[in-house]
Amino acid sequence: MRTGLLWSCLLLLLAAGCKSRYPPLNPAPGLPPPVRLDFKPPVDRLLTESVRATRTLQREGRPEVRDEAAFTTETRFTPSDGGWRVAQAVRTPRQVHDGHDVPSVSGAVLERFTLRMQLAADGTFVKLVGPEAAQEALRQVAPEGTGVPEMERFFSPEALEIRTRREWEAKYAGLLQRNLVEGQRTWAVDSVDVNGEERAFLLERTVQGTRLTTFGDAVVLTLKCLDALPPKAPAELKAAWAEAGSPELSKGVTCEGEQVVTWSRFIPVRRLLKVKAVGAGGTLTLTTESQAEALQEEGP
Repeated sequence: MRTGLLWSCLLLLLAAGCKSRYPPLNPAPGLPPPVRLDFKPPVDRLLTESVRATRTLQREGRPEVRDEAAFTTETRFTPSDGGWRVAQAVRTPRQVHDGHDVPSVSGAVLERFTLRMQLAADGTFVKLVGPEAAQEALRQVAPEGTGVPEMERFFSPEALEIRTRREWEAKYAGLLQRNLVEGQRTWAVDSVDVNGEERAFLLERTVQGTRLTTFGDAVVLTLKCLDALPPKAPAELKAAWAEAGSPELSKGVTCEGEQVVTWSRFIPVRRLLKVKAVGAGGTLTLTTESQAEALQEEGP
């Protein structure tokens, strides 16, 4: 499995297909009231999430190649500089190739440093804090000169910040600090790595309604991919694409999924996304899912 997959699925987890394990959406007669998704994370509480990803590559005339990654993340939100400091650590990473456990250098790196993000008060991504810690962790696992230039580039502060910002915005840009009504759509730019090539797409999120979860009332969104700007694209969609640098969108990228986020207290309950990219090198399918498992209610 490429190192990119393990990091890119840091806040995600695997599921077989997109069938929900939760009860149906709450029925609402008439026009349901809007839900305001404020950014109010649990203060100094430890949020534990299980994370899984499966990557399959199918080439014509060749056997399917299947890779899996699984691990646990521990996340803490702390007030800082008028906003929020987010510290996230990876525990017990496991990597499987065609059904067999394999050593994971990237997993060993992730275990040795804590990802730290600075967010604004409204949940907007500001920057990474101390991103050079990733390269120090890499040197502990694979000293310089041991032939890991790709990983050195991958864990560089610049690449790490770009990737983390994109992942955060793909999940939450356009959703936080606003009223959401059933049927409302928001957009973000995301990408998938296909044989070393980043293929960009537009992620469309549609509000489906609300659902009661073990972490509280949550808003439910369905996810799908757009591989081109629609002929009559809404202004908000065009703005999201422009703010991401107006990247060239890749044809042949489709996806489906679901995202569940509580609103009274911000907790990312679950996010499932299955992306399929068809190209000359074959068909890549990447399924990722994250699931909140526990919230430590006692302070440290």
